[in-house]
Amino acid sequence: MRRAIIHHAAGSWPSREATATVTLPFDERHRRRLRLTDDAGQPFMLDLERAVLLAEGDGLALEGGGFVAVKAAEEAVLDIRCTGAGHAARVAWHIGNRHTPLQVLTGGRLRILADHVLKDMVEGLGAVVMETRAPFQPEPGAYADPSGHGHDHGHDHGHEHGHRHGHGHGGTAA
Repeated sequence: MRRAIIHHAAGSWPSREATATVTLPFDERHRRRLRLTDDAGQPFMLDLERAVLLAEGDGLALEGGGFVAVKAAEEAVLDIRCTGAGHAARVAWHIGNRHTPLQVLTGGRLRILADHVLKDMVEGLGAVVMETRAPFQPEPGAYADPSGHGHDHGHDHGHEHGHRHGHGHGGTAA
């Protein structure tokens, strides 16, 4: 079975050497080791040194040569249009306060995965929401490693950071 052993961020690998593509939704793109099937139906083993948040355009180097190109699948999302930068910041703060991944689009627009509760919330904040299908690539977060290895607080990775959220997560405000 083919083994993808090295992750390369978008733009840092020779895309002309791609021998396959794999299309994955956001929730399936934070991986280290997993049997996957490429878009042509052929299996391969993702076998990375550590978990990586895969993004549209990334390349997975195959043992023995070649690459699998990563594609972000279209999925149900909410595109949020705000009245200006201040309004977008306010809406983004409320979304972030719920620890929800957020993609910042051009023109002060925001994108989140479809969720009827969050849709009602942002509409209540005065934003216009459009339900659509599109690739979802949220901001990696303030603690993300620029090498693309990530440091996502949305996944249990077995160590304590020493910070306290102070809003219902078992910690106390500092």
